[in-house]
Amino acid sequence: MEKLEIERLKKSLHYLKSKQRELKKHDENEIRSFESIIKYQKNYMVEHYKLLYYEPSIKQDIKNTEIFIGNVQKIIDLYP
Repeated sequence: MEKLEIERLKKSLHYLKSKQRELKKHDENEIRSFESIIKYQKNYMVEHYKLLYYEPSIKQDIKNTEIFIGNVQKIIDLYP
């Protein structure tokens, strides 16, 4: 993965983490919209950055945001 792609992936991961934090802070009425945003962001990241190439199990882990974030962080760490 190119350096520019890694930087963009880092920004996408940061955005995902921020939405995950916001999700934990809000009440039940607002959760659905945050869940939708998070789901879209994870799918976007998998497709746009071709994360399946770097971590084949990432598609299975997409349902669990914390595991997904960890897997993306591992991919980023491979490219210092």
